[in-house]
Amino acid sequence: MKVLGLTGSIGMGKSTTAEMFQALGVPVHSADATVHRLYAGRAAPLVEARFPGTVRDGVVDRAALGARVLGDKPALAALEAIIHPLVREEEQAFLEAARAAGAPLAVLDIPLLYETSGERRVDAVLVVTAPPDIQRARVLARPGMTAERFEKILASQMPDTDKRRRADFVIDTSEGLEAARGAVRRIVEGFGALPKT
Repeated sequence: MKVLGLTGSIGMGKSTTAEMFQALGVPVHSADATVHRLYAGRAAPLVEARFPGTVRDGVVDRAALGARVLGDKPALAALEAIIHPLVREEEQAFLEAARAAGAPLAVLDIPLLYETSGERRVDAVLVVTAPPDIQRARVLARPGMTAERFEKILASQMPDTDKRRRADFVIDTSEGLEAARGAVRRIVEGFGALPKT
């Protein structure tokens, strides 16, 4: 089984691209969805112990936690030391299940793939991208997002140009859904992972 890492900076269209792989029958593991689950489960008491007051009714309050760690490198490192090992455990279980099911290809959707040296755990990397003005407009349209928060998030991510330079595949999501779907299909085909019809 081949493993493809899917990554891209905030607002680049990563989640939509992940759904395109799923539509072709490729199993996808979302690091973000896993973190959401962990924040409502076994990570909550660990986060509360390190960042008191960030958990409400047994669930991590992402806004409160974000306010504590964004722009604070030591605090962010402390949070990552709690979360990353738990996400890796879930990722391993996902890959074992995909392998056991005979999947020829699996996708790991990891926002901070390069920032966490995740490229070492995959066979190839797909970076989704878009021009900076489109990225900014998409992100600032999100509920509760501010220009200041966007800048802090960008500062914590590897620049898009660096990601594209290191990638095996690049999809520009500003070219439209059909173009992206076609690109995803060609990638899946290249791995010999299109379902037989």
